[in-house]
Amino acid sequence: MDAIELLEKDHRTVEKAFKSFENAGTNAEKKEIAQQIIADLRVHATIEEEIFYPATRRKVDAEGKEMVAEGFEEHHVMKMLMGELEQIGSVNEQFEAKMTVLQENVEHHVEEEENELFPEAKKSLGKRLEELGEKMSQRKEALMAGAR
Repeated sequence: MDAIELLEKDHRTVEKAFKSFENAGTNAEKKEIAQQIIADLRVHATIEEEIFYPATRRKVDAEGKEMVAEGFEEHHVMKMLMGELEQIGSVNEQFEAKMTVLQENVEHHVEEEENELFPEAKKSLGKRLEELGEKMSQRKEALMAGAR
């Protein structure tokens, strides 16, 4: 699986998880789903920041470099929200509001990546996407094993 396919698969997984959160019946279910979303987003952001973004930044034009920089900043906002969510002990009005803001931020980020950055990366990285996908898969597995 190439790097972009891997990232898009992660995007679909987290989109489904957000829908599950919205449809969850109990606060305990919501808390569990939220924890999984946060764990998945942390791993996803890490593989993008450590592997995909640096490789892309080296190969794209000035506009592409701006998109990568924006991706890093969007991850920063996402991580702040996730940290705040982890500090809230129980699912309440504030927790639900922060989850909504996190979801909106993630949806915006995904849309920009898939419609703007990924096409640029495909053009610039070409066959290297397979190699990057392998590195990202290995790193993802290691991060997920460490989270258990």
